[in-house]
Amino acid sequence: MSIAIVWSSPNGNGLTASAKNAVLEGIQKQGMEYQEYHLNTMDVNTCLACSTGYGLCKAEGSCVLEDDFQDLYHTLCKSDGIVLVTAVYWHDMTEVLKSFMDRLRRCETAHNHHLEGKPCMLIACAGGSGNGAIRCLFTMEHALENMKMTAVERLPVTKFNRSYLLPALTEAGAAFCEKVR
Repeated sequence: MSIAIVWSSPNGNGLTASAKNAVLEGIQKQGMEYQEYHLNTMDVNTCLACSTGYGLCKAEGSCVLEDDFQDLYHTLCKSDGIVLVTAVYWHDMTEVLKSFMDRLRRCETAHNHHLEGKPCMLIACAGGSGNGAIRCLFTMEHALENMKMTAVERLPVTKFNRSYLLPALTEAGAAFCEKVR
């Protein structure tokens, strides 16, 4: 049993990293295997919309771009659950996570269905006013629905709730392990 943790923020020591670390602590307490991926440090390019909008992703379920996407996609397919953690910009996930999700969606919805039914925990971390976290979670869940994945938890983290939500994320990470077992 394993969980893939995919997170995105240019700030490796900010609110998003703290949220990821809190969830990871809960996963580790359960003794669950995990793989962690910080998208901002990986080579994941944006979709080229090949051919007439779909290329190999529609025909074969793979992408023509040679970067870290393929390995990460393979890991997600093998994992028992997925945790997505993102910083929030303009009421949405980071551009890096959006690019990854676009490519993932193209491979999953047109050809493959390896992620169908896969349980996911969604965490959106909004600094500033925190107003964009809920809308970001909605957008993330909508992307998952297109791939027939299952959001089992949606957690908004803000600078206003971090003092009590970070400990709750540790408990949520442990509970997520129980869900995927």
